[in-house]
Amino acid sequence: MVVERTTLIVLAHPERRSFCGAWAEASAAAAAAQGDRVLWSDLYGMGFHPAEGPGRYAAPPAPFDALKAQEQAAAAGDLPPDIAAEVDKIRTADRIVFHFPIWWFAPPAMLKGWCDRALVHGLLHDVDRRFDTGLLRGKRALFCVTTGARETEAGPDGKEGETRLLLWPLAHTLRYCGMEVAEPLIVHGVHGYHEGARKRALEARLTQVLAAQGRILADLAQRPLMPFNADADFDADGRLRPDAPSHWPFIRHDG
Repeated sequence: MVVERTTLIVLAHPERRSFCGAWAEASAAAAAAQGDRVLWSDLYGMGFHPAEGPGRYAAPPAPFDALKAQEQAAAAGDLPPDIAAEVDKIRTADRIVFHFPIWWFAPPAMLKGWCDRALVHGLLHDVDRRFDTGLLRGKRALFCVTTGARETEAGPDGKEGETRLLLWPLAHTLRYCGMEVAEPLIVHGVHGYHEGARKRALEARLTQVLAAQGRILADLAQRPLMPFNADADFDADGRLRPDAPSHWPFIRHDG
């Protein structure tokens, strides 16, 4: 029996006609051509509400605690309908392809809000099942990211800061839930102020990116992963062991 693979496309851009939107469409088309079942979460298009709070729940705890609210609603089978739908998509997906721009040195607030609300405590993670024992083990994520900055400005020595480091909080969020996160695809210099030859050069470059997306998804299982420490790299207090590697400046040896 052939087991169907499912790819979830998460688009966090307010303009479906943007390059981000076209890139997401290319991912969906490529996944479908490879025989995948394709699911969509076009967050702006679906009017997703990113702000978590007591008004989202029929019987929120008082004072409000987001983790407790989610856990209680999940246990009672009373999650907000929009979140129940997202949880079902996340659980069903074998791989999740995120498409978003970098705004003010971070993904859009819409995507952060999706994490806040859709990664439900008690269903997709809990106190005892996270990181190496996370409930989303076996799923793989890919970030397809645009920036307005030039590539030279967005590297380790660039004045905009290294884009790959800006993606760490989102990647670590998924890692917390047990997911693997592939090394991101980042396309720089995408904005609407180019004119003349620079605009034509950008359009040609973006056309090449769209054309290559099928190969990217076909090879996603072999794509290198963003590195994270294993649970065994930390001591009983949750601190990095002296003999453990440090992969990011956010988790490093003190001194």
